[in-house]
Amino acid sequence: MALIAVGQLTSTASMANNLRQCQILVKKAVQAGAKALFLPEATDYISSSAPESLGLCKSVQESEFVKGLQEEARREKLPIHVGVHEPSETSQRIRNTVLWINEQGEIAHRYQKIHLFDVDIKNGPILKESESVEPGSKIEKPYDLTGVGKVGSTICFDLRFPEIGLSLRRLGAEIITYPSAFTVPTGQAHWEVLLRARAIETQSYVIAAAQVGRHNEKRVSYGHSMIIDPWGRIVASLGGEKGEEPEIATATIDLELVKKVRAEVPLRRRTDVYPEV
Repeated sequence: MALIAVGQLTSTASMANNLRQCQILVKKAVQAGAKALFLPEATDYISSSAPESLGLCKSVQESEFVKGLQEEARREKLPIHVGVHEPSETSQRIRNTVLWINEQGEIAHRYQKIHLFDVDIKNGPILKESESVEPGSKIEKPYDLTGVGKVGSTICFDLRFPEIGLSLRRLGAEIITYPSAFTVPTGQAHWEVLLRARAIETQSYVIAAAQVGRHNEKRVSYGHSMIIDPWGRIVASLGGEKGEEPEIATATIDLELVKKVRAEVPLRRRTDVYPEV
């Protein structure tokens, strides 16, 4: 068993301020005795426009935000799972990715968001992520986080597609992450029910670190970061209001519970009737 921490913050266009918030979260996670810290989507920055986002984007080698987190991970011996932006190598758009920074401060794993958030909700936001973001093209094999479990990465809008979670389960995932920046209308309607469904159908722990509060005059995020066990129970959660400083919630990952749930309720796929995901 291992204690892990999920962090919640309000990123803005100031990467220096966002790094300071993350440093607070690292300190809190270390004080709590966590063996890993999970941070939201786009922790490095949230901009007010596509041109601003493109202008802020830096490679991990040049990003003071990423280098600062690498130093935190190295100094505290704390693995960090964090959502950032990276330049595309093939287009003028950017990549929405998550990085695994290991306890040596090295980038040991990354995943690029597959499903992009293009919506026009009545009385809600109009967001077209594909204007500035390049979609990923593959599901990455789960990363074996020593002492915690095998972690499969997804990002935000991927949550709405059960196929990616089922594929990660088939690849051996015991934990599936959904770092996010959900809008308030979609969060109120769907956030918890989708997260619990993904945990139940994959019989895995789900870790969902979320952005919270007002980032700028155009963007507000729902918050409500949570950790859900393989039976679908919420075992840790945070609220939806921005506090005075960023917060963490912690829970224990029990891989024996994963084995127990999978053994007691075996989900045998009828791949003779429908395709395997």
